[in-house]
Amino acid sequence: MRTVLARKMGGCRVLGRVLGSWRRRPEIHAARKAAGFGTEARHQQQPRGSSKRSRPLENQPFPGLLQPENLSPEQLIDVLRASVLDQKGPLVTLNKPQGLPVTGKPGELTLLSVLPELSRSLGLGEKELQVVRASGKETSGLVLLSSCPQTASRLQKFFTYSQRAQRPIATYWAVTDGIPVPSEGKIQAALKLEHIEGVDLVVPVKSPSRKDILEGVKRTLSFYRVVATGSGCALVQLQPLTAFPSQLQVHMVLQLCPVLGDHKYSARVSTVLGQRFLLPAESTTPQRQVLDEALIRRLHLTPSQAAQLPLHLHLHCLHLPGARPRDTPSELLAPLPPYFSRTLQYLGLHQQ
Repeated sequence: MRTVLARKMGGCRVLGRVLGSWRRRPEIHAARKAAGFGTEARHQQQPRGSSKRSRPLENQPFPGLLQPENLSPEQLIDVLRASVLDQKGPLVTLNKPQGLPVTGKPGELTLLSVLPELSRSLGLGEKELQVVRASGKETSGLVLLSSCPQTASRLQKFFTYSQRAQRPIATYWAVTDGIPVPSEGKIQAALKLEHIEGVDLVVPVKSPSRKDILEGVKRTLSFYRVVATGSGCALVQLQPLTAFPSQLQVHMVLQLCPVLGDHKYSARVSTVLGQRFLLPAESTTPQRQVLDEALIRRLHLTPSQAAQLPLHLHLHCLHLPGARPRDTPSELLAPLPPYFSRTLQYLGLHQQ
């Protein structure tokens, strides 16, 4: 799908042909394969200087999974260059690996901390990239960057307007432990961020008052649709209409179907005699997700590997505005990480 979105705004040549085919420059394609991105990946990335050989894909529990703590800034830049999906005009689209934080404390290795160097490595010179849209640390998928402030501002206004008009601009894929009932609908919940036992956690608020809203409680809304089911799990399409930390994870917990690999909120769902129910969020501390033994075997994992299961939540699609107000929005798409695709295969969850 190709859409020409060329326009001048404040001296910047805006958007250009944003979509189209991925850039397949030889060095980028080689770097993508080495870093383990895309469904064609066969080896996990090893830190430079490591003498350990990459194991075959079938012997890796989570192929292509990034470990930021093992990377230097230079290595992270190589990984990000390998994850470039498209670079047209001022816009750069990445397929962010799971586990990479966008922001962090001073001195931490994050996407923001290497943006100046990434800009130069992509040939943008002193035009430093800024984040327009990004998935969270534990979420994989699309990151939209811009080297033009006017373009970034225009896109942010489009995203804000679309959300207010309840038009989804972001589509996520998730694998859930459990199958949502009904198979399609919307989830509405008032959420707030609380500091509980040294951890920042999102908790639902029943019947929030006006005072609650003024003190940080936000009414949130997400659409969902079950795409496929198998082995007691589901592939779910999620479209948030609001933006709040961990919104989609908490919303799926409220459906009694936590996202696979959610080691922060899944403990709020308990089971007695085969029936699931919610535990009080304020008194439930984060812990490793507990999965059924049969499911662990189906995933070809050991219990210790299951305890390290990455979050299966992927920002798959973003809508961008057309060149003119009445033009149909275009789409940016990011393929699933290898470990995500492998889970779908093992669970028999086939995308339509």
